[in-house]
Amino acid sequence: MSRKKTDRRTHAVPAMQPTTSPALLPLGAMLLAGSLNTMAQTAPAAPAAPAAATLSTVTVKEQADGSATKSSLRTANTQIGKGTQALRDIPQSVTVMTERLIDDRNLDDFRELLRTTAGVTFLAGETGEEDVRLRGFSLGQAGDIYVDGMRDGVLYERDTFNNDRVEVLKGSASMLFGKGSTGGVVNQVNKRPFLMDQNEVTYTLGTGGEHRLTGDFNKQTGEDSALRINAMLHNADNDGASTRKNGLAAAYRWGIGSRDEFEVGFYNLEVDGRPNYNHPWFTSNGVIQPTLPAKNFYGLASDHQDSSATYLSFGHKHRFDHDTELSTRVRHGRYERDLWASVIRLGQTNGEPTTAANLGPDTVVTRAPKGRVGISDITQLQSDLTHRFDALGKKHELIAGVDLYDEDAQRNNNFAGSASGLNTTVGNPNNGDWRADTRGNPVFNTFQSRNIGLYAQDTVAVTDTVKLIGGVRFDRFDASYQTAETTAANGAVTPARQFSRSENLWSPRLGALYQPSDVASYYVSFGTSYNTSGDTYQFSPGTPNAALSNTGPEKSRNIELGGKFELFEQSTTLGVALFHSEKYNERNTDPDTAAQQLLLSGKRHATGMEFNLAGRINPRWDVFYNHTWIPSAKIDQSNVALNAAGTGAQVEGDRPALTPKHSASLWTTYRLTQKLRVGAGLNYRGKQNPEGARHLVAKSFVTVDAMAEYNLTDTTLVKLNVSNLTDKLYADALYRGFYTPGAPRTVQVTLKTLF
Repeated sequence: MSRKKTDRRTHAVPAMQPTTSPALLPLGAMLLAGSLNTMAQTAPAAPAAPAAATLSTVTVKEQADGSATKSSLRTANTQIGKGTQALRDIPQSVTVMTERLIDDRNLDDFRELLRTTAGVTFLAGETGEEDVRLRGFSLGQAGDIYVDGMRDGVLYERDTFNNDRVEVLKGSASMLFGKGSTGGVVNQVNKRPFLMDQNEVTYTLGTGGEHRLTGDFNKQTGEDSALRINAMLHNADNDGASTRKNGLAAAYRWGIGSRDEFEVGFYNLEVDGRPNYNHPWFTSNGVIQPTLPAKNFYGLASDHQDSSATYLSFGHKHRFDHDTELSTRVRHGRYERDLWASVIRLGQTNGEPTTAANLGPDTVVTRAPKGRVGISDITQLQSDLTHRFDALGKKHELIAGVDLYDEDAQRNNNFAGSASGLNTTVGNPNNGDWRADTRGNPVFNTFQSRNIGLYAQDTVAVTDTVKLIGGVRFDRFDASYQTAETTAANGAVTPARQFSRSENLWSPRLGALYQPSDVASYYVSFGTSYNTSGDTYQFSPGTPNAALSNTGPEKSRNIELGGKFELFEQSTTLGVALFHSEKYNERNTDPDTAAQQLLLSGKRHATGMEFNLAGRINPRWDVFYNHTWIPSAKIDQSNVALNAAGTGAQVEGDRPALTPKHSASLWTTYRLTQKLRVGAGLNYRGKQNPEGARHLVAKSFVTVDAMAEYNLTDTTLVKLNVSNLTDKLYADALYRGFYTPGAPRTVQVTLKTLF
């Protein structure tokens, strides 16, 4: 059965007038008016038209669900490169997880989705906040994760209930996105209203007491308007690490396909959970040995990690003519997190330290408190112009834009309170112990950042088969950090301090495409990126002379050579790329200064290959494969000295932490009969060092997933998923001294109906 009935509807756009009143255009049109005038001067002059002339009618074809991602593991287009572009026209590796892949594998949690993406690893932070790594480079504690091309908040636990697809652009991309993006960026594409009545309800029952209900309701409300509502309820006990989630996303779109198209949206996600983020390990000959069962929750019943995201958005697309359009989006949101958790450690039993030999059910487990509270209010405006024109005998495709970013953040990263003294034992997880919260109200440090970015990129068709790409971006970044006055238990007072920093930054991008046919595209590209000192609240409140405010941005560059090919009658896309990513002025701590000033003296690189395969081999067989191979990765320069024991952080000559040589994800399905479809998948990650423990290594691992789907009727199906089929115990996210275990075996049964 096709999971969504699709058709193509033709929507005629009313005739366009040659002029448009400035009052009808949004702020973005006024910001880019100068660009339009410049291009008008560059393009060949056209004969003057009579005042009453109109442009020809535009015909817009829209697929029933707004995209092809509902029924395929492949997509040919992406929005991650600004505007809508064919994947073959982007001179970098792009991995797209379509809605079909998300549904097939039940990737409801956004972190689980990232775990099935090659090249992605995780640092398990001391307060439960994961730092995502791509090709070994940090995404800035999720600072390089976007929604519809605009930066997402960093505080909340994401869910995929409103995702049409998730796109991962690998390699430096500051020309497109500004600060960050050393290893790449992740873009979540939200579901949009489309011109058809269609509804879907899904219920999942799973191990760990999971109950999940989602609804996707689309209603065509007029000739060119539609409303779409996605809702989600999710409850799971998870053997003590409980999760309660509810989400609502609503969008209304009108003027679809006409000269002026509008969209308003609302999004709210509330997550109440208990973090099971850290387990202690034993080591043997330098190899980390996961020990405690992955499903065991040793925290307190009062532990929690509650987060929320709420935002309003407005979008407008103005089509000047068939070759020129301006898309403007505004979003304002609030993002919150309240984490109060237990750090799990193995204590002494009968006065003796715990070892692998004496570990048993009576081994003591200690639970020290950790707490972190944060609030961010973020307002963004982004306006992107796309314009196709001829100049000097060549075809040009210009993208240009402006984006504004304003964040007011409040943070307390040390809000743990006093220890409870409520220990337990290895054989007694989730024992119901509870502690009262007597911490009072948090005292916040505050962080304000403002950024304005201007960019332009031109793709010039030199010949019918060769295109050259050149782009540049300018960013003005301003940030200030205010720490609150604090009083220690001994009465010592740390006074309030304030730091600030401003940066003017340029980011170039160059590329060339050779496309000898519709089924082959070869490319080479060069791009840069940077990370400012204040982009993720890195001003140190403990630094008396504000040394961090005197530290410039880190910078990096990425060179990539690759090809993208259409196979099996253009139903499957293969991408192969060779890359070299280098961060050439990484921050290092200066050991000779009492203030521990950070120096831009470090350098590291990662060189390897990317492989992407997605699509349909034949009418019955679909496949998705993503593989990152990094044979060469090294810290080339560092002033971090090797200590006498040979332990601690990586030093010059070491392979960087969290950079395995191989990581891969495979998912494939086969339709055995008209009603029965089966699927299987593998996730592999090679051995890697944890951050801050160069002398240790976590073993490689493979997990196996399986799926069987049966169509009860033309509109109803039932699906069985088993994840981590062998119940593999492995270290997923790593930190010095502890790890986050990978999810244990889970079994889920899903019932879905379309009406």
